[in-house]
Order: sequence, then C-alpha cells, then structure tokens
Amino acid sequence: MSKSLTLLERGTVIFSHELQTDLGRLCRSLRFRMRKPKVNRMVLAMCLGCFIMVIFYFQSNLKPASAQGSGRSSGQVKSWRSPLQRLYDSDQLEQSTVQVTHQGRRELLEDACRSYTRKRHVLIPEDLKHVIVDDQHGLLYCYVPKVACTNWKRVLMVLTGAAGPHRDPLSIPANEAHVSGNLRTLSEYSTSQINQRLRSYLKFVFVREPFERLVSAYRNKFTRSYNTAFHKRYGTKIIRRHRPNPQAEALERGDDVSFEEFVYYLVDPATQREEPFNEHWARVHSLCHPCLIHYNVVGKYETLEQDSRYVLQLAGVEGQVTFPSSAKNTRTTGDMAAQFFNNISPFYQKKLYNLYHMDFLLFNYSTPEYLKF
Repeated sequence: MSKSLTLLERGTVIFSHELQTDLGRLCRSLRFRMRKPKVNRMVLAMCLGCFIMVIFYFQSNLKPASAQGSGRSSGQVKSWRSPLQRLYDSDQLEQSTVQVTHQGRRELLEDACRSYTRKRHVLIPEDLKHVIVDDQHGLLYCYVPKVACTNWKRVLMVLTGAAGPHRDPLSIPANEAHVSGNLRTLSEYSTSQINQRLRSYLKFVFVREPFERLVSAYRNKFTRSYNTAFHKRYGTKIIRRHRPNPQAEALERGDDVSFEEFVYYLVDPATQREEPFNEHWARVHSLCHPCLIHYNVVGKYETLEQDSRYVLQLAGVEGQVTFPSSAKNTRTTGDMAAQFFNNISPFYQKKLYNLYHMDFLLFNYSTPEYLKF
C-alpha cells in the first residue's frame, strides 16, 4: 500500500488519491465478506480508526520538518517575537521617553490625517514603490530621499543578506545601495501578500523639515559637478523655461541652476502636468501615503540616531548592525536653508509653502521663522 502524501503550507496533510483508494478498497472488501450488521459496524469503525491514526502519525512526524524549513528551531520559533509584537508589548509596560515620543508622533499624524485629508483612495502597487520589504525581520521601510535613505538601505542590505560579505553598512558603496533589485519593494508582491505584510510587519518612515530637505536636494543635485545626469535631465529644462536670455552653454550643460530658478520650476503648474516630481523633491505624503499606511514609527532626521536605534531594537537586531553616524558638518541646517530663501520673494515663498503645506502639517513642523509672508 502506498503511503505518499502532500504537505500544504498551513501544515495540513492531504492523502494521495492512491492511498485513499487502497484504504477504501480494504474497507469495502471486509464489509462484503461480513454478513452480520454488528460485525460490519465493528469493521467500519476499525477502518475509520486506522485512517485517523495514520493522519495523526504523519502530522506528528511532519511538524518538526516544517519548523526546520522556517530556518528556526522549535525553541526559537516559540521565543521569537516580531517587531510589531515588541512594539505592542512595550506599549503595555511603563513607557520610556523614546516610546512616549513615538506614541505622540503617531497620534499627531492620525489627528492631522483626520483633520486635513478629505478624499481617501485605495492603495495601488504604484503607491508602494518606495516601501522596502525585509521579510526576514518583519519590516516595511518607506524611504524618503534626503532623509538618510542611503544609510537605511545599506542597513537593510546587511539584514536581508543583499550586502553579501559586507557586515558594516558603510562598507557598501552609496551607488550600490540605490541599485534597483538589491532590495524588494512592496509593489512587487501580490495583493494578498501586500495586505498580509501591511497587517503584520513593523512599518516605519523617516521624515525631515520640508524646506531643509528641499534645500538639501537642490545642493546635492544642482551644485555638485558630478551630478551631470540631473543637470541634463532637469537643469537644462529649468534654465530654458525660467531664465531670461540664457547663454547657449547654460542651455547645453544645465549645471548652474540657481535656487530661485529651482523654486520657479517647482511652483510652475506646467511642471506637474508634464510628469510627477522627482523623488528627491517630491512631498513625503505623496511618496509614503501616511494617511493610508499606518506607520508604527515616524522617525525624524532631527533625532536620526536615537530613532534609528529604536527601530533596530524593535527589530531585535541592535547587536547585529549599527546605524551609521552621518557627517554633521555637511548637513543642511535651518540656518543654511534661511540663507537660500533670502532671495526668494514673499510671493514665491508663499506658493512654495502651499506646495509643501501637508508635509508641515502631517509631521508637526512649524512654519519657518525666516519666511516673509
């Protein structure tokens, strides 16, 4: 008699057609050989009992195998807690200052979403291209350019094994961290897989004061000589549209865009009619959809090291990887942003503020004092 069987993902045992046929044939042959009804019932009961015993036998033998397939021993499976479980457990205990801070940020974000967003729409895969998935540790990270996303991608490459032999995030070249395909995004999964991860994974995002982030993007993409791709792609277009009587060389190279011209480009209605904003100056709420995805941790660039350490603690990997410290002397600060806005008229300051208004509201950033409107 064949004893082949199939093991489903849920751990359910389904007998093969051959085994079911053999057992059925045995029971029928015994039943027809017995004349008395009482004996027939006894034989059928024995067949049923044997059938149930075989099921329990194979289930008990296959359970350890499924535990081994998950990559953890049975003891590890019992003791392992997801980052989301750790967050909920910590919320039930006496909270630290960091936990209180993050709970306050979550509540402020929820209140702002209720107060300032009217239309709600269903998420589509296109909305999830910035959400990076770490299935091994149960993490979803929405990356925002100019908010330490290079270092967070490096950390996730180490955690997911995409970094290969590299164990130190800073040993991974910056350009390699941004290679498409090194890390999976939520948009690559099926609808049921997306929903399951949104329900059960720890979701986190890092944000920054909107105008500091904007000035940082301008400095990086338009004032660095090595960013020729951005100069050609955006600089030439900005100069052609927003510079009176441009020189032929400027139109060709696009490498001397002023911050004022960059602001004109951003507030020009024709810009977004042609194509969406580049991710480096796109608004955070349009990249990460914080009123549709309920983030468990809203980290801030202003408290980057503390908030990053908190996420790694929740993930249970603080002993495996350390978030890199960034060079503070190269950061774009509020004072630096104020200098860039000196040459922007109040009229355009107001238009730009209106453009990024939701990021100020949702993430609890005050209107900058240097604005003149």
